[in-house]
Amino acid sequence: MTAAARPSRITPQDIRMIAFTLVERHGAQALGYADQAVWEMEDQGEAECADAWRALRSEIEDALSGRILRSQPVRLH
Repeated sequence: MTAAARPSRITPQDIRMIAFTLVERHGAQALGYADQAVWEMEDQGEAECADAWRALRSEIEDALSGRILRSQPVRLH
């Protein structure tokens, strides 16, 4: 089974934790890091990885704006 064929083991709660860790360590610059990762993954033809970074970027944006809290339950839309 190739890496692309394996289901992700990263949960929405993991994404939340990673987002808040990046925000705590890097502040608003975390958005720039996520953007850079999206561009790099797209350039390498890694669409699924780019999508994962987009999801993380969205969570970072929500964390920075105060729309979500680390302790808040994760709701998927």
